[in-house]
Amino acid sequence: MQKIKNSLFLQVIIAAGIGILLGINAPQFSISLQILGDSFIRLIKMLIAPLIFCVIVTGIYNVGDLKKAGKVGLKTLIYFELMTTIALVLGVVVAYIFNPGQGMKIDLHTLDSSHLNQYTDHIHAVNNISDFILNIIPQSAMGAFINGDVLQVIVFAIIFGCALSCLPQDVKQPVASLLDKISQIIFKMMAIIIKLAPLGVMGAVAYTIAKYGIGSLSHLLYFVLIYYVAIFFFVFAILGSVLYLFGFNIFKVISYFKEELLVVLGTASSDAVLPQVMDKLNKLGVQSNIVSLVIPAGYSFNLDGFSIYLTLAVVFIAQATGVNLSLHDLAILLVIAVFTSKGAHGIPASAIVVLAATLSSFPAIPAVGLVLILSVDWFVGMVRAASNLVGNCVATLVIASMEKEINYTEAHLVLTIPKKEKVLTPL
Repeated sequence: MQKIKNSLFLQVIIAAGIGILLGINAPQFSISLQILGDSFIRLIKMLIAPLIFCVIVTGIYNVGDLKKAGKVGLKTLIYFELMTTIALVLGVVVAYIFNPGQGMKIDLHTLDSSHLNQYTDHIHAVNNISDFILNIIPQSAMGAFINGDVLQVIVFAIIFGCALSCLPQDVKQPVASLLDKISQIIFKMMAIIIKLAPLGVMGAVAYTIAKYGIGSLSHLLYFVLIYYVAIFFFVFAILGSVLYLFGFNIFKVISYFKEELLVVLGTASSDAVLPQVMDKLNKLGVQSNIVSLVIPAGYSFNLDGFSIYLTLAVVFIAQATGVNLSLHDLAILLVIAVFTSKGAHGIPASAIVVLAATLSSFPAIPAVGLVLILSVDWFVGMVRAASNLVGNCVATLVIASMEKEINYTEAHLVLTIPKKEKVLTPL
């Protein structure tokens, strides 16, 4: 019992099991438990914008040299774009190898498009380059925080951090110190809220099972299974190979973040574990200025699991509705997806919104086909969010290694020695 009390990992596993049992045996009651999952996510999202602002500004301040910060930022964005492109291409390749929508022969007239309205209202935010550029610039400084738009907060934080670094030491030091103290308070608030994760996971799982049922999803099981296979291949083969080049083992890294990943799997959101992930990366020997720059930016620019889902889902809908895509169509799809896959983090139901935006920019595929995958989006979203998190942790280790801003001895010690041994090791 004491072990369960001290382990968030075990608490979340038990909560997920209870959620499954409730969803199957008490569906009406389980529907009402949606408030638990939604409340937990809302509590977390309440703190994301101010936290990201504080860590980015203090990260730029701690770097000191704006030239170096710019170089790190450029390397980070190039890495993000490379991995995103690989993920987008992988989604297309997997879709054509396994053909998940082939033979479904869906009649478009039988699809109920009424459920799409709540998603299409937000399409304007991501459907073309000019809208994307305008959308990342907040209309007011407070507007970015009020709307919870992570990209807008990042833009404001970068400008604020650069301006702060240019001021005299007697002016910038107190401001940076204040922001550092505020971020510590927010981290502590997050630590309190994360204790509610088991309740949030139980509510989310119970509601999803009760609403959709396991049997009713059987016709889309193949699509979900293929997506899982693509994610496992990307994480263990592609990200694993990248980590290996820099002297790390993907299995040890994933094991190190297992508690955070389990919370993400249960809530289908990586927001909840942002502070814990950043803290653990620091304990791995990664310098805080690297963590502060890479992780927040990754939440908008490095969505690997999301990118795989985007192209896989588009091709799935095309196959299911009998639309044949040429190589030219696929090339256009990839170009569109490169832009629509960015910056939807602050938009409600962002995956569906971005998918709708992609389809609206690619009229060859009927947008109403989106209805086909609405019922499985939560099940896909679990692994999608977890893979996004793994991708950002890998990115941080890679950038830190490239910049020589990591203590390899400390990193390998933390990843190799089990917790019990670390506790017993004399200081």
